[in-house]
Amino acid sequence: MVRFSQTLDDRQARNREKPTEQLRENPYYSRQEPRPVQMRDDRLYSQPPRPVNVEPAYQRQDNIYRQPSQEIDEIIYERPVIERESIKPDVSKPELKFPENQNIQFGVEYSPNSKPPVIGKNYTIRSNSIIYNDVVIGDNFRTGHNVVIRENTNIGDDVLIGTNTVIEGDVIIGNDVSIQSNVYIPTNSVIEDNVFIGPCACFTNDKYPVRINYELQGPKIRRGASIGGNTTFLSNVEIGEGSIVAAGAIVIHSVPPFYLAIGTPARIKPLPDHLKVPNRF
Repeated sequence: MVRFSQTLDDRQARNREKPTEQLRENPYYSRQEPRPVQMRDDRLYSQPPRPVNVEPAYQRQDNIYRQPSQEIDEIIYERPVIERESIKPDVSKPELKFPENQNIQFGVEYSPNSKPPVIGKNYTIRSNSIIYNDVVIGDNFRTGHNVVIRENTNIGDDVLIGTNTVIEGDVIIGNDVSIQSNVYIPTNSVIEDNVFIGPCACFTNDKYPVRINYELQGPKIRRGASIGGNTTFLSNVEIGEGSIVAAGAIVIHSVPPFYLAIGTPARIKPLPDHLKVPNRF
Protein backbone atom coordinates (compact mmCIF):
# COMPACT_ATOMS: atom_id res chain seq x y z
CA MET A 1 0.00 0.00 0.00
CA VAL A 2 1.35 3.40 -0.99
CA ARG A 3 0.17 6.68 0.52
CA PHE A 4 1.27 10.22 -0.17
CA SER A 5 1.32 12.73 2.66
CA GLN A 6 0.21 15.43 0.23
CA THR A 7 -0.92 14.75 -3.29
CA LEU A 8 0.56 16.76 -6.08
CA ASP A 9 -2.95 17.95 -6.93
CA ASP A 10 -3.44 19.66 -3.54
CA ARG A 11 -0.27 21.67 -3.77
CA GLN A 12 -0.78 23.26 -7.18
CA ALA A 13 -2.87 26.31 -6.31
CA ARG A 14 -1.12 26.96 -2.99
CA ASN A 15 2.27 27.46 -4.62
CA ARG A 16 0.95 30.19 -6.92
CA GLU A 17 -1.05 32.11 -4.32
CA LYS A 18 1.62 32.48 -1.59
CA PRO A 19 2.29 36.24 -1.11
CA THR A 20 5.79 37.66 -1.38
CA GLU A 21 5.86 38.75 2.27
CA GLN A 22 5.28 35.20 3.41
CA LEU A 23 8.02 33.95 1.09
CA ARG A 24 10.53 36.33 2.66
CA GLU A 25 9.80 34.90 6.10
CA ASN A 26 10.60 31.39 4.82
CA PRO A 27 14.13 30.40 5.96
CA TYR A 28 14.61 28.57 2.66
CA TYR A 29 13.97 31.73 0.67
CA SER A 30 16.94 33.81 -0.40
CA ARG A 31 17.30 36.86 -2.60
CA GLN A 32 19.52 36.32 -5.61
CA GLU A 33 21.23 38.98 -7.66
CA PRO A 34 20.31 39.03 -11.38
CA ARG A 35 22.62 36.84 -13.41
CA PRO A 36 23.96 38.07 -16.78
CA VAL A 37 22.37 36.66 -19.90
CA GLN A 38 24.54 34.86 -22.40
CA MET A 39 23.78 34.02 -26.00
CA ARG A 40 25.12 30.87 -27.57
CA ASP A 41 25.72 29.97 -31.20
CA ASP A 42 23.24 27.08 -31.14
CA ARG A 43 20.32 29.53 -30.90
CA LEU A 44 19.20 28.85 -27.40
CA TYR A 45 18.65 31.13 -24.43
CA SER A 46 20.02 30.04 -21.10
CA GLN A 47 21.56 31.08 -17.86
CA PRO A 48 25.18 30.10 -17.20
CA PRO A 49 25.13 26.66 -15.59
CA ARG A 50 26.03 26.54 -11.94
CA PRO A 51 27.58 23.54 -10.17
CA VAL A 52 24.81 21.76 -8.36
CA ASN A 53 24.76 18.48 -6.54
CA VAL A 54 21.58 16.81 -7.77
CA GLU A 55 20.88 13.70 -5.79
CA PRO A 56 19.21 11.01 -7.93
CA ALA A 57 15.67 10.23 -6.95
CA TYR A 58 16.47 6.59 -6.34
CA GLN A 59 18.92 7.57 -3.56
CA ARG A 60 16.50 9.75 -1.61
CA GLN A 61 16.08 7.40 1.27
CA ASP A 62 14.96 10.19 3.60
CA ASN A 63 11.60 10.23 1.81
CA ILE A 64 10.95 6.52 2.41
CA TYR A 65 9.87 5.02 5.68
CA ARG A 66 8.96 1.47 6.52
CA GLN A 67 6.23 0.85 9.02
CA PRO A 68 6.28 -2.71 10.42
CA SER A 69 3.04 -4.61 10.62
CA GLN A 70 2.13 -8.10 11.72
CA GLU A 71 2.25 -9.68 8.27
CA ILE A 72 4.12 -7.41 5.81
CA ASP A 73 6.05 -4.18 5.78
CA GLU A 74 4.04 -1.22 4.56
CA ILE A 75 5.98 1.39 2.61
CA ILE A 76 4.87 4.95 3.20
CA TYR A 77 6.26 7.77 1.10
CA GLU A 78 6.42 10.98 3.09
CA ARG A 79 7.24 13.99 0.93
CA PRO A 80 8.72 16.99 2.77
CA VAL A 81 6.46 20.02 2.59
CA ILE A 82 9.39 22.16 1.51
CA GLU A 83 9.76 20.03 -1.64
CA ARG A 84 6.93 21.89 -3.35
CA GLU A 85 7.10 25.16 -1.44
CA SER A 86 10.70 25.60 -2.55
CA ILE A 87 9.42 26.71 -5.96
CA LYS A 88 8.92 30.40 -5.38
CA PRO A 89 9.36 33.69 -7.23
CA ASP A 90 12.62 35.58 -6.92
CA VAL A 91 11.49 39.18 -6.47
CA SER A 92 15.03 40.48 -6.98
CA LYS A 93 15.09 39.42 -10.63
CA PRO A 94 13.79 41.72 -13.35
CA GLU A 95 11.13 40.53 -15.74
CA LEU A 96 12.61 37.98 -18.13
CA LYS A 97 13.26 39.32 -21.62
CA PHE A 98 14.13 36.93 -24.42
CA PRO A 99 15.75 37.95 -27.72
CA GLU A 100 13.19 38.58 -30.46
CA ASN A 101 14.92 36.29 -32.94
CA GLN A 102 14.38 33.33 -30.57
CA ASN A 103 10.58 33.71 -30.77
CA ILE A 104 10.13 32.70 -27.11
CA GLN A 105 6.94 33.81 -25.38
CA PHE A 106 7.35 33.64 -21.61
CA GLY A 107 4.12 34.62 -19.88
CA VAL A 108 1.15 34.48 -22.26
CA GLU A 109 -1.79 36.24 -20.57
CA TYR A 110 -4.82 34.00 -21.04
CA SER A 111 -7.10 35.85 -18.58
CA PRO A 112 -7.08 39.35 -16.97
CA ASN A 113 -6.28 37.97 -13.49
CA SER A 114 -3.48 35.62 -14.51
CA LYS A 115 -0.03 35.95 -12.91
CA PRO A 116 3.34 35.81 -14.71
CA PRO A 117 5.07 32.43 -14.72
CA VAL A 118 7.71 31.60 -12.09
CA ILE A 119 10.89 29.74 -12.98
CA GLY A 120 13.80 28.55 -10.82
CA LYS A 121 17.56 28.71 -11.35
CA ASN A 122 19.74 27.40 -14.17
CA TYR A 123 17.10 27.04 -16.87
CA THR A 124 17.47 26.45 -20.61
CA ILE A 125 14.54 27.40 -22.87
CA ARG A 126 15.06 26.88 -26.59
CA SER A 127 13.60 28.82 -29.47
CA ASN A 128 9.92 28.93 -30.51
CA SER A 129 8.72 27.86 -27.04
CA ILE A 130 5.56 29.25 -25.41
CA ILE A 131 4.92 29.31 -21.65
CA TYR A 132 1.61 30.68 -20.35
CA ASN A 133 0.89 32.62 -17.18
CA ASP A 134 0.19 30.81 -13.88
CA VAL A 135 2.97 28.30 -14.54
CA VAL A 136 5.41 27.36 -11.73
CA ILE A 137 8.71 25.73 -12.72
CA GLY A 138 11.56 24.57 -10.48
CA ASP A 139 15.36 24.56 -10.91
CA ASN A 140 17.42 23.02 -13.73
CA PHE A 141 14.56 23.16 -16.22
CA ARG A 142 15.31 22.34 -19.86
CA THR A 143 13.23 22.35 -23.03
CA GLY A 144 13.70 21.43 -26.65
CA HIS A 145 12.37 23.62 -29.46
CA ASN A 146 8.67 24.42 -30.10
CA VAL A 147 7.50 23.46 -26.61
CA VAL A 148 4.07 24.63 -25.39
CA ILE A 149 3.27 24.74 -21.65
CA ARG A 150 -0.20 26.05 -20.90
CA GLU A 151 -1.66 27.70 -17.80
CA ASN A 152 -1.92 26.24 -14.27
CA THR A 153 0.94 23.82 -14.82
CA ASN A 154 3.26 23.01 -11.90
CA ILE A 155 6.69 21.54 -12.72
CA GLY A 156 9.31 20.40 -10.20
CA ASP A 157 13.13 20.37 -10.33
CA ASP A 158 15.38 18.69 -12.91
CA VAL A 159 12.73 18.30 -15.60
CA LEU A 160 13.34 17.91 -19.34
CA ILE A 161 10.59 18.70 -21.87
CA GLY A 162 11.48 17.52 -25.38
CA THR A 163 10.98 19.22 -28.74
CA ASN A 164 7.40 19.67 -30.03
CA THR A 165 5.89 18.50 -26.74
CA VAL A 166 2.55 20.02 -25.72
CA ILE A 167 1.49 20.23 -22.07
CA GLU A 168 -2.09 21.42 -21.67
CA GLY A 169 -3.31 23.34 -18.62
CA ASP A 170 -3.85 22.00 -15.10
CA VAL A 171 -0.98 19.50 -15.24
CA ILE A 172 1.27 18.45 -12.33
CA ILE A 173 4.81 17.21 -13.02
CA GLY A 174 7.15 16.14 -10.22
CA ASN A 175 10.96 16.10 -9.89
CA ASP A 176 13.52 14.26 -12.04
CA VAL A 177 11.17 13.74 -14.99
CA SER A 178 12.30 13.22 -18.59
CA ILE A 179 9.68 13.80 -21.30
CA GLN A 180 10.96 13.20 -24.81
CA SER A 181 9.93 14.79 -28.12
CA ASN A 182 6.43 14.93 -29.63
CA VAL A 183 4.59 13.97 -26.43
CA TYR A 184 1.02 15.17 -25.80
CA ILE A 185 -0.11 15.57 -22.17
CA PRO A 186 -3.75 16.68 -21.72
CA THR A 187 -5.38 18.64 -18.91
CA ASN A 188 -5.87 17.08 -15.47
CA SER A 189 -2.81 14.85 -15.76
CA VAL A 190 -0.42 13.97 -12.92
CA ILE A 191 3.16 12.81 -13.47
CA GLU A 192 5.09 11.97 -10.31
CA ASP A 193 8.84 11.90 -9.59
CA ASN A 194 11.50 9.98 -11.53
CA VAL A 195 9.27 9.22 -14.55
CA PHE A 196 10.48 8.64 -18.12
CA ILE A 197 8.14 9.22 -21.08
CA GLY A 198 9.39 8.15 -24.51
CA PRO A 199 8.89 10.04 -27.79
CA CYS A 200 5.48 10.31 -29.45
CA ALA A 201 3.55 9.10 -26.39
CA CYS A 202 -0.06 10.28 -26.50
CA PHE A 203 -2.28 10.58 -23.43
CA THR A 204 -6.01 11.31 -23.56
CA ASN A 205 -8.54 12.65 -21.05
CA ASP A 206 -11.93 12.27 -22.77
CA LYS A 207 -13.58 8.85 -22.68
CA TYR A 208 -16.31 9.76 -25.19
CA PRO A 209 -14.83 12.51 -27.42
CA VAL A 210 -17.40 15.18 -28.43
CA ARG A 211 -20.34 12.79 -27.89
CA ILE A 212 -21.51 13.22 -24.28
CA ASN A 213 -20.60 15.40 -21.33
CA TYR A 214 -17.70 13.75 -19.53
CA GLU A 215 -15.41 15.02 -16.78
CA LEU A 216 -11.96 15.24 -18.32
CA GLN A 217 -9.61 12.88 -16.49
CA GLY A 218 -6.02 12.59 -17.63
CA PRO A 219 -3.55 9.86 -16.72
CA LYS A 220 -1.76 9.43 -13.39
CA ILE A 221 1.81 8.28 -13.92
CA ARG A 222 3.16 7.14 -10.57
CA ARG A 223 6.68 7.41 -9.25
CA GLY A 224 9.46 5.64 -11.17
CA ALA A 225 7.31 4.49 -14.13
CA SER A 226 8.78 4.15 -17.64
CA ILE A 227 6.69 4.84 -20.76
CA GLY A 228 7.94 3.59 -24.14
CA GLY A 229 7.70 5.47 -27.43
CA ASN A 230 4.61 5.58 -29.66
CA THR A 231 2.30 4.54 -26.84
CA THR A 232 -1.37 5.55 -26.49
CA PHE A 233 -3.35 5.83 -23.26
CA LEU A 234 -7.10 6.01 -22.75
CA SER A 235 -8.46 8.53 -20.28
CA ASN A 236 -8.27 8.09 -16.50
CA VAL A 237 -5.72 5.26 -16.48
CA GLU A 238 -3.15 4.93 -13.72
CA ILE A 239 0.34 3.65 -14.42
CA GLY A 240 1.57 2.17 -11.16
CA GLU A 241 4.83 2.87 -9.40
CA GLY A 242 7.88 1.33 -11.07
CA SER A 243 5.87 -0.17 -13.91
CA ILE A 244 6.91 -0.26 -17.59
CA VAL A 245 4.77 0.33 -20.68
CA ALA A 246 6.41 -1.21 -23.74
CA ALA A 247 6.83 0.75 -26.97
CA GLY A 248 3.76 0.85 -29.20
CA ALA A 249 1.36 -0.36 -26.50
CA ILE A 250 -2.26 0.85 -26.34
CA VAL A 251 -3.17 1.04 -22.66
CA ILE A 252 -6.91 0.75 -21.98
CA HIS A 253 -6.74 -0.30 -18.31
CA SER A 254 -4.69 0.80 -15.32
CA VAL A 255 -1.34 -0.92 -14.78
CA PRO A 256 -0.52 -2.17 -11.23
CA PRO A 257 2.79 -1.23 -9.57
CA PHE A 258 5.84 -3.10 -10.91
CA TYR A 259 3.95 -4.65 -13.83
CA LEU A 260 4.63 -4.67 -17.57
CA ALA A 261 2.07 -3.53 -20.16
CA ILE A 262 2.79 -4.80 -23.68
CA GLY A 263 0.83 -5.15 -26.93
CA THR A 264 -2.30 -3.69 -28.54
CA PRO A 265 -4.43 -3.67 -26.54
CA ALA A 266 -1.90 -3.92 -23.75
CA ARG A 267 -1.62 -7.15 -21.80
CA ILE A 268 -0.57 -6.88 -18.17
CA LYS A 269 2.26 -9.11 -16.97
CA PRO A 270 4.41 -9.15 -13.81
CA LEU A 271 7.62 -7.22 -14.26
CA PRO A 272 10.75 -9.41 -14.28
CA ASP A 273 12.88 -9.05 -11.18
CA HIS A 274 15.88 -7.61 -13.03
CA LEU A 275 13.71 -4.69 -14.21
CA LYS A 276 12.49 -3.75 -10.74
CA VAL A 277 15.07 -0.98 -10.42
CA PRO A 278 14.71 2.83 -10.35
CA ASN A 279 15.03 4.95 -13.47
CA ARG A 280 18.53 6.40 -13.75
CA PHE A 281 18.84 9.52 -15.90
